[in-house]
Amino acid sequence: QVQLAESGGGLVQPGGSLGLSCAASGFAFSVNAMAWYRQPPGKQRELVATITSGGNTNYADSVKGRFTISRDNAKSTVYLQMNSLKVEDTAVYYCNRIRPPYWGQGTQVTVSS
Repeated sequence: QVQLAESGGGLVQPGGSLGLSCAASGFAFSVNAMAWYRQPPGKQRELVATITSGGNTNYADSVKGRFTISRDNAKSTVYLQMNSLKVEDTAVYYCNRIRPPYWGQGTQVTVSS
């Protein structure tokens, strides 16, 4: 059974940092490309970052230079390190297996003073 379990969300002040983790199970994690998406309040879900099985990464322009996606295949875990957080980064963040698509349950990130 495929499972993606996000953790690490919470409340942080603008300019702060937060790290998200997504523990995967039930499939061959190391050969799968993974992604993080987010859904701000009242808006559509949007792509944040992707990472291939080989570790190549890609980012949305809005987070480039501030967020870092990484993976540990030995732990079947994908990470999202978020620095210099802005109020507009507030969203529910979802871990995603790209193909075939599968979603985690999401974790709330709130950036507020």
